Formats: sequence, C-alpha cells, structure tokens
Amino acid sequence: MSNADRRDEADCGAQCQPDPLHGRKLRVGIISPYSFETPGGVQFHIRDFAKELIARGHEVEVLAPGRRTNDMPLWVQTVGTSFAIPYNGSVSRLSYFGFVGAQLRRWVRQGHFDIVHLHEPETPSLSHKPLTMVHHPPLIGTFHAAFDVYPFALRFFHGYLNRYLRPLSHAICVSDAAREVAQRYLPGNVPVSVIPNGIDADQFAQATPVPAWQGDDESPTIGFLGRMGEERKGFAVFCRTASRILDRYPQARFLCAGDGEREGRSIVNAVDPSGRLMDHMEFLGRISDEDKARFYRSLSVYIAPQTGGESFGIVLAEAMAAGCAVVASDLPAFVAVADDGRAAALFGNGDDRDCASVVCSLIADRGARASLGEAGQNRALQYDWSSVVDQVLGVYAEVLS
Repeated sequence: MSNADRRDEADCGAQCQPDPLHGRKLRVGIISPYSFETPGGVQFHIRDFAKELIARGHEVEVLAPGRRTNDMPLWVQTVGTSFAIPYNGSVSRLSYFGFVGAQLRRWVRQGHFDIVHLHEPETPSLSHKPLTMVHHPPLIGTFHAAFDVYPFALRFFHGYLNRYLRPLSHAICVSDAAREVAQRYLPGNVPVSVIPNGIDADQFAQATPVPAWQGDDESPTIGFLGRMGEERKGFAVFCRTASRILDRYPQARFLCAGDGEREGRSIVNAVDPSGRLMDHMEFLGRISDEDKARFYRSLSVYIAPQTGGESFGIVLAEAMAAGCAVVASDLPAFVAVADDGRAAALFGNGDDRDCASVVCSLIADRGARASLGEAGQNRALQYDWSSVVDQVLGVYAEVLS
C-alpha cells in the first residue's frame, strides 16, 4: 500500500467517526506548567493540540509561565515570570509564587471557558493553581511524566495530591507508563483514559529528503535528535554505538540534531580521544519542525538511545511516520510505541554493543530496512493528531454531558 493510500484510509476512518460534540464548538483554556521560551515535549504537545482544535473551529487560549517571545502565537499568553528547577533528569521553568495565582484565576474567570485543560497538574506550577478555585469550568488533567525510580517528593506528597486533585473531572495519561505513575496519587473517583501524544503524520510522510543528509549502503547516515547534554537522552550511548558501527562501516556518517553541541563534542572526545569518531560526526544544532521531518526522511537509520524518564516516545512516532527505520532502547514507553519491536527494532537499554549489532544488521539488509520503515509508518498513523484529538474531544463530551 502506498503512502497516499495509507493517508486516504486514515482520513476516511477519521471522517467516518461520529462527532462526540455533535457540532458544538467549545472555548478551551489550556494551562502549561512549563515555559514556552524553552522547547520541550509538553509544550510541543500543547501547541500542536491547540492548532488542531483551532483548525476544527474551536476557540483556544493557552496560559504558560515565562515571558512572551516573538514567535509565540497570539493565543498563547504568559504570566511574565518563571524559575528553573531540576525535574526528571531535565531542567524545567515553572511559575508558582507571588501574583501568578491571582493572575491565573482572573484568566480563568475572564475566559468563560467550557473546559480548562491542565497539563501536569501535580507539578508546583500554573496548572496546579485552578484546583483551588471554588467556581471553575470542568477541569481535565493530562499526565505526561514517567520515572525509572519513583521520586521521593511524589511519595511524600501522596496524601496531599490525592486531596488536591479531587476537582478533576477526568484524567488523561499519555501512556501506560504515565498512568502507572499518576494512579499512585490520583483520587479513586477520577476517571482515567490513556490517550497518546500526537504527531502530524502527513508532515513527516511527505517531507522532502535533504540530499546532503542522505547516505547509501556503504556510507549510511545515522541520526540522533535530542539534548546532548542531558544524560537520559542517551547521547553517550549513541557515541559508543557509532564507534562500533565505524568498525564495520568506516564511511558511515552520524548526524546529530538538537541543543548541546559543546557537551556533545566533549562526550565524543571522551568516547574516542583519537579523533576518528569526531571526523564522522556532524552537529546540526536546533532544527525547525520542517527540517526535523526532512532529517528523518533523509536517514538510513534513526537511533533513539534514551536511557530513562520517557513517558511516551514522540521521537519514535515522528521518525516512524517519516518511514525511517528506527532502532530504540527497550524502555517500556518505547516498546509500546514500537509495537513490541514490530514497528521499530529494539536493543537493550544502554547496551551499545547490542545497538550497533541491530543497526549494522539493518544497514546490511536493505529489504529489512524498508520493511521496518513501512511497518513504522503504518503504526505511526494511530498517533496522528486527527485520531488523538478525536479521543480527547470524546473525553470533553463525556465530561460536559
């Protein structure tokens, strides 16, 4: 089946689904716990979800910590302040203290929303605040976080969160891994649904490859995308894997996209002080959404070497949607997106020898690589925003009824 046929079939499926709101258009307020000044998975999720709602005729406003930047849509408002804290192996910019509570409550009252959708309401940030309001629209909470080791802070605040989250009308978890975390502290009377993160599958499937990023069977191009200085993103595993791949494919090139080039170069030099590996590394920096789709479309193989703290696996879904052969660590969230290895090949978490073996096998077998790319592309259709938003609107309809 061609890409066009797959898209037509998916579009037909979406159109044949009954509208759970029966044509009603909503005013939806979405509250982000994290600043939009620094890119992150939750912020991208909120942005793209809001765009899909607006395209369907709903009115949307988003409130986030931090300051406005020139590239923010007009429907994103900010409270003008934020502070940084380490969270789940990363650094998050939140807003909680001072006048932001009054500012948020005023935003909710003046918005006259049918639904207020809170992301990560368990975190000490903006999305925590509406739960204290006496009068408010129905509150939906989306829970993104998953942990390798359950944090002591959450364990300590179980009782508090159990009481605090009672105003929620419904909880959405982006994966089974996120649900396992959230159900530890969610009140028992709050309904829970698992609805995945979304992607624009068409954008990735139709992207034009970049000739300079393309390789061949003897000189393949192998990609990494993520924050190189953040340990859990697995760049060190990627580098050790790359060093092993060079032993078999000495003309291979490794394309590294994302923030942290300085840290990335330090990791490369630590893995291979001889400089051989560095000669095959190309650092692309932070790339646009359009270039990200072209990046995936250009690669021979994409490696997702994350070592933990992943609740979903959006990078897998995106690369799979582009038809790229994906090799991923066997984190539970990645195994789920990869359909237990049928849509993306898996390797033992942190095991660079295993990863290199899987990658080299795919490079050596063009047919296997193409079959894996096709299976991944078919699997990625279920994460398209057209399907994901239908599921969320079903929750909205249920709550409003």
